[in-house]
Amino acid sequence: MRPFITAEDVLSAAHNTEFEVPCDALITPLAREEAERRGITFRVIAEKARDNRAASAAATSGQASIEKSVRVVAIGADHGGFELKELLKGHLRDWGYRVLDLGTSSNESVDYPDFAEAVGKAVAAGEAQLGIVLDSAGIGSSIAANKVPGVRAALCYDRATARNSREHNDANVLTLGAKLISPEAAREITAVWLSTPFAGGRHQRRVDKIRSIEERAGKP
Repeated sequence: MRPFITAEDVLSAAHNTEFEVPCDALITPLAREEAERRGITFRVIAEKARDNRAASAAATSGQASIEKSVRVVAIGADHGGFELKELLKGHLRDWGYRVLDLGTSSNESVDYPDFAEAVGKAVAAGEAQLGIVLDSAGIGSSIAANKVPGVRAALCYDRATARNSREHNDANVLTLGAKLISPEAAREITAVWLSTPFAGGRHQRRVDKIRSIEERAGKP
């Protein structure tokens, strides 16, 4: 599995320093932005050198390094989002994620609520940590996914909305309008969304209030 460098990784480094990355690492756009903001430069190291350093560090500390657990991303789309779904699946795997594909499997006309519900249920049940749903505009899938208790689906159309939905709203499902954004924009949005952590703090109180609305609405 190829290493995946996120903005969270970069935040662990001091300002104006070098950040060593393996030669096969995938660096997210947000990680590059954060590195530039902090004056950090990426220094590529060879696989052998990385292995030697890791072994040396383990010997010094007496502990083996712990590899990050692989996160599962559920993804689904109707016929309007099918082709973009297939492209994003490749990116997700390249970035080190396990993909739970919940359909559809062709360009044949289907109904977007079915796939939004399937992805939402997978996330709510813990079968996937995060989810992505695509249709032509993304609006319908967002509405449908948000009907699943425990889901906070966000329709994102640029890097800023992707970042905000994760930092402020702790969104756990991303919806995209496949006919309204380019494949490259979708890749960038997805990369930012996946690599942005929830900020907590004052935002936690507001997310808790969202949950309380859901809980009150579910009571008879």
